[in-house]
Amino acid sequence: MDTRERLIESARELLWERGYVGTSPKAIQERSGAGQGSMYHHFHGKPDLALAAISRSAEELRERAEVQFSGPGPVVDRITAYLRRERDVLKGCPVGRLTQDPDVMSDPDLRRPVAETFAWLTDRLATLLAEGRANGELDARLDPAATAGALVAVLQGGYVLARAAGSPEAFAQAVDGAVGLLAGHVRRGGE
Repeated sequence: MDTRERLIESARELLWERGYVGTSPKAIQERSGAGQGSMYHHFHGKPDLALAAISRSAEELRERAEVQFSGPGPVVDRITAYLRRERDVLKGCPVGRLTQDPDVMSDPDLRRPVAETFAWLTDRLATLLAEGRANGELDARLDPAATAGALVAVLQGGYVLARAAGSPEAFAQAVDGAVGLLAGHVRRGGE
């Protein structure tokens, strides 16, 4: 991994662990093993590096989600695979946690990849749900956009509940509830 990549990965980890204010240039340099000159050679400063790190986290979230979304099988199975995939629940969502960081949310450039990622995720889920409704897999009364928003909210809320409880069980329970609600809209046979 070259110096630029080490800096981005170190910033990603620190932003996830400590937030923007707690992620100092010195901490990034120490974790990455890069010197100050290297950091400022590749980035114009902390905001520039943070943007690269946040963008990378957002891109990775989208790529990982797309693996399940574009896989084989019925829509509900693909969405369930996404909801139940392995996550480091007690650390929280690396993108979702940034919404609680006032320094990230008050900076339009840093907020943009966060907002775009959640918009993409909600739209992607809505598209899948609409596909399931159109192909007869899901009840025609299901509202794809509202259901997609609820699924994203359950995931993010599940992280919060798990962190508050200090147990991944709270996240698993939230996901199980969402999967159960979604299963209630699956059309069976000639229904």
